[in-house]
Amino acid sequence: MNDADPIPSDIHSDTRADIHSDTRAGIHSAIRSDVRFDTKIAVLLREDLETWQRLNVTAFLVSGLGTQFPEVIGEPYEDADGTGYLPMFRQPVLVFAGTKETLTAAHARVLSRALPRAVFTADLFTTGNDRDNRAAVRAVPAADLDLVGLAVYGPRNAVDKVLKGARMHP
Repeated sequence: MNDADPIPSDIHSDTRADIHSDTRAGIHSAIRSDVRFDTKIAVLLREDLETWQRLNVTAFLVSGLGTQFPEVIGEPYEDADGTGYLPMFRQPVLVFAGTKETLTAAHARVLSRALPRAVFTADLFTTGNDRDNRAAVRAVPAADLDLVGLAVYGPRNAVDKVLKGARMHP
C-alpha cells in the first residue's frame, strides 16, 4: 500500500479497479469486513432526549476516552492533497437508547464491573463549563444521579452485559 492509495497492493488489479469505483463505505467494507475489535465503545442515551441533546451528550461522553485510553485512537488522517486531519477513534462508537430504568440498570452494572465509564446527567444541561459540570455530578450520590447518558469502554462481552435491555439508537 502506498500513501496515496488506501487499497493494499496485494489485492489483484481487477479487484482494485472495482474497489476504486465503490463509495468510501464500500471501500471500507471491501477491505475491512474481517476486522473485529476485542473491545467496544458504546454510548447509551435516554430515549426521551431532544435531538440536539443526544448529539451533545454523545460528544461529551466519548471525549475523554482518548485521553485515558490512547489505544482507542488511530493515526492522523490526510487527504490526497496532503492536508492533515486529527486522528479519530480506531473503532466504531455504537450508540444505544433506552428508558431511564434501562440507563439506571446499566449504570449499576458498569459500576459493579469496574469498567471505564463516563456519565452525563440532566443537571449538565444547565451548566456552562467543565468546573460546574464536575460540581453538579459530585453533588449527587451515584444511586441518585439523573442519568441521561452513559459511555462505556471495555471488552466486548462485558460491555454487552452492561447494555442489556438497551437497543441500537434509531
